[in-house]
Amino acid sequence: MSWLEELESRLEQQLEAFLASNPAQDALLREQEARDRQARLIGRRRQLQLEAEQRRNRLLELAGEIRQWRERVARARRAGAHELAERAEAHGASLMDQGRRQWLQLEGLGREFAELEGQLSELGDLAGRQRAAKASPSDSQADLERAWAAFETEQELEQLRRRQG
Repeated sequence: MSWLEELESRLEQQLEAFLASNPAQDALLREQEARDRQARLIGRRRQLQLEAEQRRNRLLELAGEIRQWRERVARARRAGAHELAERAEAHGASLMDQGRRQWLQLEGLGREFAELEGQLSELGDLAGRQRAAKASPSDSQADLERAWAAFETEQELEQLRRRQG
C-alpha cells in the first residue's frame, strides 16, 4: 500500500469517526451529497432532453429526405431510367437504416430519461422523509408544550377549588 493510499485510508477513518460522534454533521453531509446528486441528475436530464430534441429533428429531416428519394425513384421508373431508380432506391434504403438507428438511439434516451426521473423521484421522497423527521421533534415538542400548559392549568384550577372549598 502506498503512502497516499495509507493517508487516504487514515483520513477516511477519521472522517467516519468524526461523523459517528457528530450525527448532526453526518446528516448535513448526507443532505449536501443528496443535493449534489440531485443537481447532477437535473443537469443530465437537461442534457438528455437536448439530445432527444436533436435526434427527433434529425429523424424529421431523414423522413423528408426519404420521401424525396421515393419520389425520385418513382420519377426515374416512369422515365425508364431503371439503373438510376435502383441507385436512388439503394440510397433511400440507406436513409431508412439511418432512421432506424436514430430511432433506436432515441428509445435508449427515453429509457435513460425514465430511469433518471425515477432517481430524482427517489431523491425527492428521501428529502421529504428527512424534512418530516426534522419536523417530528418540533411537533413532539409542541405536543409536550401543550400537554404541560394543560397540566399547569389543571393544577391552578385544583388550587382554586381547594381555596374556595
